[in-house]
Amino acid sequence: MPQTYGSHESKLFYIEESAFGQTPTNPAMLGVAAESIEPQINPNNIKVRGVGSVDLQAIKKGQRAPSLKLAFPIPSDAPINFLQYCKVDLNKSLSVQVLYYKGAFSSATDIISLLYLGCKFQSATVECSIDDVVKASVELLSQDVAASTSKISGATYSEYAGAVPFYESYIKKDATTLDRVTDWKFTVNNNLKQIPVIRNPNGNIIKYLPNRHRELSGEVVFEFESKEEFDDIVNDTEFDLEFGLGGSNKAILSDCKWENAAIPTRIEELVSLKAAFTAKSLTIT
Repeated sequence: MPQTYGSHESKLFYIEESAFGQTPTNPAMLGVAAESIEPQINPNNIKVRGVGSVDLQAIKKGQRAPSLKLAFPIPSDAPINFLQYCKVDLNKSLSVQVLYYKGAFSSATDIISLLYLGCKFQSATVECSIDDVVKASVELLSQDVAASTSKISGATYSEYAGAVPFYESYIKKDATTLDRVTDWKFTVNNNLKQIPVIRNPNGNIIKYLPNRHRELSGEVVFEFESKEEFDDIVNDTEFDLEFGLGGSNKAILSDCKWENAAIPTRIEELVSLKAAFTAKSLTIT
């Protein structure tokens, strides 16, 4: 019997599905070097009560709701290969496998595999701060999850390496580089809807996972050297924000407006300006 698994004995891989909820045959799995992984499954049990007893009469499984949360540094080898799937226009689903193992990965033993099928991005937040690397934290919802004790038959596994430090990123407003920024982040919320239908068997497994109205938002922290953001709010100015993700990759949030701006001022601290924004559209290239 193996001892408790450590974080160094876990990996996460993904592959694009050609059909929703089905892992391709002999898949070429790609790795995400995550800082944290949190696989979950909620059976949404139906608790049945009745007269004649203070206790439950029955516990029946409800709509199964698997989900997966992870945080990872953007890999400099391929900054957007995984992140791009947060875009609803791709309309793609993923098979995502979380592996726990002992020994060298190439000859791993005592494997526990959690294979999430039909995964889509519920949300993604990408952020950058001084003296750190560009990071992302995402939540995935999936149709189902399969637990096993082996890797996927016929699969190959490869991983992207590297990270994008803050000085290899940038932020532009309407194509003009901003040189007052100390922190930035943006969030994509796809508002997925888990849709079951009445059917037998497997009626507790969702059939569809469509997105609803998307929300695009974020925040930029400036060194307080200018009143430009206050002028933008007063003048109801619309603008585009471009965030460097490493190499030639970037995210552009278009038709933005500042949601609010605040200038917290405290004794013995330099003054900064925090400006939250809302955007109409997103491109990641």
